[in-house]
Amino acid sequence: MSPPSVIPPPRLSFAFGPLGMDKLFSASDQERLEKHCNIVSRAPLLEFESGAARAQLADTDILITGWGCPPIDASVLKRASSLTFIAHAAGSVKHLIGPAVFECGITVTNAAAANAVPVAEFALAAILFANKDVLRFRQLYAQQRRSLELHQSFDGDSGGWYKKVGIVGASRIGRRVLELLRPHAMDILLFDPLVGAGEAEQLGVELVSLPELMSECQTISLHAPLLPSTRHMIDAGMLAHMRDGATLINTARGGLVDQTALEAELVTGRLFAFLDVTEPEALPENSPLYDLPNVVLTPHIAGAIGNERQRLGRLVVDEIERFVAGKPLQHSLTLESLQHQA
Repeated sequence: MSPPSVIPPPRLSFAFGPLGMDKLFSASDQERLEKHCNIVSRAPLLEFESGAARAQLADTDILITGWGCPPIDASVLKRASSLTFIAHAAGSVKHLIGPAVFECGITVTNAAAANAVPVAEFALAAILFANKDVLRFRQLYAQQRRSLELHQSFDGDSGGWYKKVGIVGASRIGRRVLELLRPHAMDILLFDPLVGAGEAEQLGVELVSLPELMSECQTISLHAPLLPSTRHMIDAGMLAHMRDGATLINTARGGLVDQTALEAELVTGRLFAFLDVTEPEALPENSPLYDLPNVVLTPHIAGAIGNERQRLGRLVVDEIERFVAGKPLQHSLTLESLQHQA
């Protein structure tokens, strides 16, 4: 009787840049990859056109991608004839893959769930700061440069106690924000045309129209994906609905907002904003938003940065272990689900 055949471990390659291996994977997670896979090269591919890159792709079963990975189109797939699994160690893969990947029967997963954690935490911090009127009091303190004795004399509406907060989009990140808001005594209004009354009740939110949300809430946080139907959903008309002194928070996509209309509102000082994303990124050097005291402008840092990136790598390693063991994935994508990603 012949001995049972031994199935060799899958061959693994990386494609991302300029991050190195250690930025995405801890030492223990790299050991887990080496245990389950035959790593073709530890140096991530930066392109797919050279002879060396083509040869490596032809020798790859699993490809870990990340920020800076070139698009994987039909021509690349022809060279990667053994490719069965793409694990994206970042958020959205809409810019990276298309229908051809799914038509080839390649399994796809991504770390959007892991990337959602720091984005939601950033949004929560911005919501809490907005409810506390931090930006306005920073301006006032800088102007007067004395003790304001607010704890004794201030009788305004600052504070988060049952303040109405508007969430636009019950996306993965939007739902995570809702979870983080639960311990706080706030009234949450939600606009999402895909959420019904029953699900809204389960989420603990009040389902409203977008104009109602914009006019009722003092703090509004955007978490919708950027689709043709959502581009510039926050236009001049919607911004006009916002109360004087209200705050708009955008950690989603800059294209959700009409940038020209938003800038026109912000330069008047009528509204406040926390903007981690804009359209375009980055804004022109002469944009007034860099210097406005009623705006916190950050360079798309809400998602995983620094050591938070290793959370993305860990999710991908978990998924690869499941894939190699023949177990169901927890974060697999389909062509249909891809259409609704940010």
